Amino acid sequence: MTRVAAFDVDGTITTRDCVVPFMRRISGARRIVPRLVSRPDRLTRVVMRRDRDALKTLAAAAAFRDRRYDDLLAAGADFAQHVHAHWLRRDTLDSLVRHRAEGDQVVLVSASFEIYLQPLGALLGVDDVLATRLQVRDGVATGGLDGPNCRGAEKVRRLHEWLDEHHGGRRSVTLSAYGDSAGDREMLADADEAHWVTRDGRAA
Repeated sequence: MTRVAAFDVDGTITTRDCVVPFMRRISGARRIVPRLVSRPDRLTRVVMRRDRDALKTLAAAAAFRDRRYDDLLAAGADFAQHVHAHWLRRDTLDSLVRHRAEGDQVVLVSASFEIYLQPLGALLGVDDVLATRLQVRDGVATGGLDGPNCRGAEKVRRLHEWLDEHHGGRRSVTLSAYGDSAGDREMLADADEAHWVTRDGRAA
């Protein structure tokens, strides 16, 4: 039976969250903050509800709207190089390398943005990347997301969709999953072998 290993990214493959640093790199703190607080009523409601999906939608609109997609692709590739050089977790990366050496397929499944995870995945030599996508029209980012934020149940849905396309379904593979947050629980619960990556550097 084919073996597939699915890795979350922020806090699992990397030592830190990548989303906010990437948004800051794209927009600069002087630009993203005023745009977000220009709607304080909406922002306050989002923060009080701890609605991460809504907050990410607001931040994406502030950071990416009206940006040329080619420019964002170049920035994403540059950011991926930075993450690869400075923010990778050695312990979990060792697990990824082991899966590859054993002939398993490796997929990154993350709420982070596809625009920099695709080049990071290429640097890591993984088979595919499933992540949050930006909406683009006529070569320009609209500021919206192309589909749901890839976290929680959406991770499982996207992973199952990928497994259906490549292997004829979830039950045709042995699935290992690596994650470190509440947003990964669904993916870990769906795995044959679940690895909860702890802050002290162990995959439990």
